[in-house]
Amino acid sequence: MSEILYGKNNVLAYLKNGNRPLKAYSLKQGNLNEIEGLLKKMNVSVQRVDKKQLDQKANGNHQGILLEIDGYKTTPLESIIQNGAHKLLVMLDQVEDPHNLGAILRTCDAVGVDGVIIGKHRSVGLNATVAKVSTGAIHTVPVASVTNLSQTLQSLKEQGYWVVACENGVDAVSYTQFPVDMPLVIVMGSEGKGISRIVKENADILVTIPMVGTVNSLNVSVASAVILYEVMRRRGD
Repeated sequence: MSEILYGKNNVLAYLKNGNRPLKAYSLKQGNLNEIEGLLKKMNVSVQRVDKKQLDQKANGNHQGILLEIDGYKTTPLESIIQNGAHKLLVMLDQVEDPHNLGAILRTCDAVGVDGVIIGKHRSVGLNATVAKVSTGAIHTVPVASVTNLSQTLQSLKEQGYWVVACENGVDAVSYTQFPVDMPLVIVMGSEGKGISRIVKENADILVTIPMVGTVNSLNVSVASAVILYEVMRRRGD
């Protein structure tokens, strides 16, 4: 099943990774030399259309360029672990907002996360909105889709990973205090419910981000960024 991909940075990241689109559309008066040069090397012709036609195809700001591609591909978790350089994974438990997933992928690209794990059920998948918000990170950060998050965590623990869940609790420590010098899976919960009980039961460490205002939680993409940059800072990456 084909998908729509749009936006200059997103399209550039897709093409620079060697991906070949099915079709390409740009504004008749557009000036996208780098993108069109990459498409030409792939022998993909660009169809010149007016703004109204692009607006109808894109669900957002297309910036004058749109590709039709052969779907967004997930990556087997075994491959992510084998090829990972930083021994750092992120698991998202029932995160349903595509804007949050896109923002998290963008942060993961910035800090060198090896890959992101999402559930096949009750979770947003890879789509055009995720791609646009990620500004291209959807093509650089591998995403694994698994049937059972709890079983996946158990398997990762057997392979030497420690599970760090961002969740308030009596035993939770500050995000600045948990150890970071071992393989880590950072688990982030859904926008409304947090981390599910069965997933939390697999956590080795609970961490919390102190809040001193009237709001009692951060957006999941913001919280992910805070914790991941703290890991990066203390690892010296």
